[in-house]
Amino acid sequence: MPALASPLRLCRGILKELRYLQGPSYKQSPAYNHVMDQFRRNKVTEERYCRAQQEAQHAAHTYLCLLESTRNHLVLHNLYHAKGERNPEEVAGLVGLKLPTQPGGKGWEK
Repeated sequence: MPALASPLRLCRGILKELRYLQGPSYKQSPAYNHVMDQFRRNKVTEERYCRAQQEAQHAAHTYLCLLESTRNHLVLHNLYHAKGERNPEEVAGLVGLKLPTQPGGKGWEK
């Protein structure tokens, strides 16, 4: 299992994704309150070391990955889907290709 990121970095990442989804009023949402409550509850002090904190950190990392992946999926979906019928030049341009032209110029190409 890879090393987990610091709890502060995870918390900031989750809050960034919540801000992206809900806008500037994300601090009034129940999701914000739940995330902050969970991070405060599982804070480790120098007097204790518990496995539950690592489990909570792993769950936070998994949730952050879910939020980022969902956002990236929506961006890609909006970019490549539901645009209607496209002409061949536009479709070729999506994958980085260019359609061939008639050499010599017969007068019918654009």
